[in-house]
Amino acid sequence: MSNVETSPAELVCTGTSGPESKVEVLEPRDVPLGGPRAMTVRRTLPQRSRSMIGAWCFADHYGPDDVSATGGMDVAPHPHTGLQTASWLFSGEIEHRDSLGVHAVVRPGELNLMTGGRGICHSEVSTPDTTVLHGVQLWIALPDHHRDTPRDFQHHTPQPITLNGATAHVFLGTLAGHTSPVRTFTPLLGAELVLDPGADLALDVDPAFEHGVLVDQGTAELAGTRLGHAELGYTGPGTRTLHLANPGEGPARVMLLGGEPFGEEIVMWWNFVGRDHDEIARFRDEWQAESDRFGAVHGYPGDRLPAPPLPMGRLRPRGNPPLPDRRPPTPPLD
Repeated sequence: MSNVETSPAELVCTGTSGPESKVEVLEPRDVPLGGPRAMTVRRTLPQRSRSMIGAWCFADHYGPDDVSATGGMDVAPHPHTGLQTASWLFSGEIEHRDSLGVHAVVRPGELNLMTGGRGICHSEVSTPDTTVLHGVQLWIALPDHHRDTPRDFQHHTPQPITLNGATAHVFLGTLAGHTSPVRTFTPLLGAELVLDPGADLALDVDPAFEHGVLVDQGTAELAGTRLGHAELGYTGPGTRTLHLANPGEGPARVMLLGGEPFGEEIVMWWNFVGRDHDEIARFRDEWQAESDRFGAVHGYPGDRLPAPPLPMGRLRPRGNPPLPDRRPPTPPLD
């Protein structure tokens, strides 16, 4: 999915984490995706208080969207660098075309993971048969030594896992003894969980990971902190057991995202992930010049998206809170 904001903020994002035990609640902001009949998405990453969870650096949550009223999704060819895009649907279908030559349909319960690396472009259009569109679009930052990797596209349909009071689909990483075969460039976790009414889960997780829980349906609790619709709860590394509960009378559906703190600064602007302002400016110029870096999408019935103008001035750092100081106290002088 493209970030179609006409004045996207420049962000320098750092992969440091906050305190271990505190649950931080991130509220979404509404972003229109397109023109006058735009579909609105709810964006929880990045934002001022937290820009990354592991290598997850972007999270858009949309729907249920009545396509007859909004026109659905129609995102013209647009570029990406230095990231992977993970598409996950709850309902509806999206037609994907990219400059690798992939023509695929994104369907509910199926992961489509596109690697931008050095550069790629793609288009996303909801299919004519779609009546209700509902899902999430997630970006994963690539570490410095892999960010120029060639374009790639992976598809995976995870089988449902029955837990005590929940059903899970693990599309990236490992959870409850099930491991996704999809390759990533940093240790990650991605899963959809549907919690039964009254469910109370204790999930074994990697203590090196920080985690985020995005609520799609119903109400959920993360480590005793209640999360409402479209809110994302964050907890830092150091936890071996993640406690999730559904206090409601109906099912609750959440997306569980995790990963090791990224440990690198990245610059995000529009659809590019780079390392400094000059690099982002170069990516923009190459996209405008129709450089071979990005290639071309064939089969989309329209023009590609032009890049918005760069803002005045240079980057202002904005990122995650610093790591807590865990050094032992200095002993008093005699």
